[in-house]
Amino acid sequence: MTVINPIEEAEGLADKLAGLDLAGRLSFVAGLGGRVVFTTSLGIEDQVITAEIGTHRLPIDVVTLQTGRLFAETLKLIDETESQYDIHIVKYEPEQADIDAYAAKYGMNGFYESVEARHACCGVRKLKPLARALAGATIWITGLRRGQSANRAETPFAEYDAERHLLKVNPLADWDIDKINAFVADNSVPVNPMHARGYPSIGCEPCTRAIKPGEPERAGRWWWEQDEKRECGLHVAEEAASSVAQQ
Repeated sequence: MTVINPIEEAEGLADKLAGLDLAGRLSFVAGLGGRVVFTTSLGIEDQVITAEIGTHRLPIDVVTLQTGRLFAETLKLIDETESQYDIHIVKYEPEQADIDAYAAKYGMNGFYESVEARHACCGVRKLKPLARALAGATIWITGLRRGQSANRAETPFAEYDAERHLLKVNPLADWDIDKINAFVADNSVPVNPMHARGYPSIGCEPCTRAIKPGEPERAGRWWWEQDEKRECGLHVAEEAASSVAQQ
């Protein structure tokens, strides 16, 4: 029996997706079988993917991590998106026991005090809910783009996530923000009004600020930290966040 190397499988998939448009990429992935999950943060690129899933009625589960600290605008957009595309966005929330344990150790807003505390918060509010959202999935679709930050500049169309043992597909990897904006305008895609107020990347309210002229798209995320490659751990394996997620 031939054993398929998952890394080679991901590379082959990436080659196939490169020649397709966005609808074609999503349709191809949806047809591979198994549970396909798209995790949306309701950011503008994620809204583009959701629009294509809803418009073409693709068999892809759309889920979001309801961290408990999202902007009111983001929460309102969830309802608006479900209504416009007649879809259900499944919400995964952190466990109250985990939130209480975090607050007891670091304080509710302790993430400002150290990178360790911030990673731990992301672990509780994002990584552990993500693990539940992806349980049983064979393919994970994300809205990652190469133009979002230097840390994402080499984002492939598909890769093997060894930590979660599934294929991770990034169908917008080669889209720039101008193409995103054009798609939104041409297709009347609902987006967060905060984008127009200088927030190209929107996460939890305490951890997101508007960016300054000339700053990268994700400069407003965890802005008080010095590491330019800062991430929450969803797309980069970070020891501190991962350790919390596995507890």
